[in-house]
Amino acid sequence: MLESLQKELRELSDKEKAVIYARFFKTGKGEYGEGDQFIGLTVPQQRKIAKKYKNLSLEDIGRLLRSTIHEFRFTALVILVQQYKVKREEKYVDLYVRNKEFVNNWDLVDTSAPYVLGDYLLDKDRSLLFELAYSNGLWDKRISILSTFAFIKNNDFTDAIKIAEILLNDEHDLIHKAVGWMLREIGNRDREVEEEFLRKYHKTMPRTMLRYAIEKFDEEKRKFYMKK
Repeated sequence: MLESLQKELRELSDKEKAVIYARFFKTGKGEYGEGDQFIGLTVPQQRKIAKKYKNLSLEDIGRLLRSTIHEFRFTALVILVQQYKVKREEKYVDLYVRNKEFVNNWDLVDTSAPYVLGDYLLDKDRSLLFELAYSNGLWDKRISILSTFAFIKNNDFTDAIKIAEILLNDEHDLIHKAVGWMLREIGNRDREVEEEFLRKYHKTMPRTMLRYAIEKFDEEKRKFYMKK
C-alpha cells in the first residue's frame, strides 16, 4: 500500500510548482527549511490521497513521515491525524513524538501538533510541551505552542499563556507569529485573558507577535498596544 501511495504522489509531481514551493518554504542555505525537497503537489491533492489511504499501517505512516520529500511527510501527518481522531490511542502520539524531527516546517507542525499531541494532552501531564518550549529547536518550540491550540479551543488558557511567556524573547519570526496567533485565539474566547498578557508585555514583546495578537482589535486599541 505504501508503494502505491508514493507512486500516486509522484505521478502528480509538478516541477514548476516544486521550485515555487521550495522557495516559499525557505529551503535555501541557512534558511529554516534548508535542504527540504519538494515535488510540487498542492495541499488538496495531498489530502485527497491521504483520504484514499486512510488505513495505511502505522509502520508505513512512520516510513512515509521519515521521507526526505516534504509532500510525503505532509501526507503521512494527514493520515496520522485522521487515524488518531478515530481511535485517540497513545500509539499515534508515540509515533509522532519519536519522529518529531521530521515534523520540520511550519505547515507540518500546524497541520498536526494541535490535533495529535495537543488533543492527547488535554487531560494529561503537559510537561513535554514545556521541555519542547525550552529546547533549542525551532520546530520543537513551534510544536509546543501550537499544541496548546487544543487547550485554547476548550477554554483552557493557562499553559498557552505560560508557554507564550517562555517564548516571549525568542528570536525567530516563525515563533513570533505562532505565539501571536495563539494569543489571538485566546482573545477570541476571552479578551480579558489576552489583554492581561498584553498589558504586561506589549512594550517589550516582538512587534510581529504583537501585531498577530491584536489583529482582531479595533483601530484605537491596536494603536494603544503598538505604542512603546
